[in-house]
Amino acid sequence: MAETLVNVGIIGAGFISAYHIRGLQEAGARVGAVAGRTLESATRRAREFGIPHGTNDYHEILNDPAIDAVVIATPDYLHMTHAIDALRAGKATLLQKPMARNSEECSQILRVAGETGTPLYVSFMHRYLEEVELLRDLLGAGALGAVHAVRQRNATPGADWAGWFYRKENVGGGVLLQLGVHGIDLLQHIFGAIESVRATTALMRPERTLADGTVVHPDAEDLVIATYRFRSGMLATHDCSYGEVAGTDRFRMEVYGDSGTAMLRTARGRLALFAPDYVGHRGWFVPEIRTERIGYRQHRHWLDMLLGVAEPDNSAVDGLASIRVAEAVYRAAETGTSEEVIST
Repeated sequence: MAETLVNVGIIGAGFISAYHIRGLQEAGARVGAVAGRTLESATRRAREFGIPHGTNDYHEILNDPAIDAVVIATPDYLHMTHAIDALRAGKATLLQKPMARNSEECSQILRVAGETGTPLYVSFMHRYLEEVELLRDLLGAGALGAVHAVRQRNATPGADWAGWFYRKENVGGGVLLQLGVHGIDLLQHIFGAIESVRATTALMRPERTLADGTVVHPDAEDLVIATYRFRSGMLATHDCSYGEVAGTDRFRMEVYGDSGTAMLRTARGRLALFAPDYVGHRGWFVPEIRTERIGYRQHRHWLDMLLGVAEPDNSAVDGLASIRVAEAVYRAAETGTSEEVIST
């Protein structure tokens, strides 16, 4: 691998690829090639970002010795195949969330990463929001005291640019697998392991019209309300929806401790704190937060891990953990009982 400059190939030329390309270029990487499902989509994306090569055959990227690493930004049902191919080609891999459609696919990817020794990471962009990092610092400093409850919401109107999002065979589930894993990972990233769940799921909109006029009929849930019990004893509620016209910016989180409250990405701003003992006065405190550069921050950290400047994180293992929580949610919704999260 290059010592000072990482040359990255992008596998996938759809909606999320623009986020990764922009973040990598801002972070100082060279994006050398992009592969799409069609040559037209690949060359269009390459032209947009000044990438020298576009192709409809991702093996061209994997077989190119000049490419050090790849980002896999393809639909969920292709993640396992593309990730295993990249790992066996010796390309350090950043895999878009969700890691795969189920825990077995995740485990297969992890096995190949272990066998080949190729670096593998899963993209959980919300970890890199400045307010998330500040909240972790505040909790470490005891600003809220002992945390006993959290409310987490992940909601959008639902993707209107591709029908594959609404087929269970493509995603492994519905809104929980595609969007809710953001919240599951964030909760476990901040508060530790989830041990058991209770949940209800529903399909509220059995017909949708995409931006191009295509009508789709989802076959998996678009609404989830779940309750999590953590290893620490803390409880959290988590609701996920593809039915919110407006209101949730990436996510909303409320954290309740015995001496304070924190709210993230609510009407009070990106982070608001009510913690009289910590702040020194009663009333809400809104700390100054730097300008949001989530794409730069995430991709700079990934590059630093590849270059040995930063310690490797556990995002690949965490990717599997988030899917196992989601699978417990589905079991709980089906049985109507509390379900344990399988941890091994």
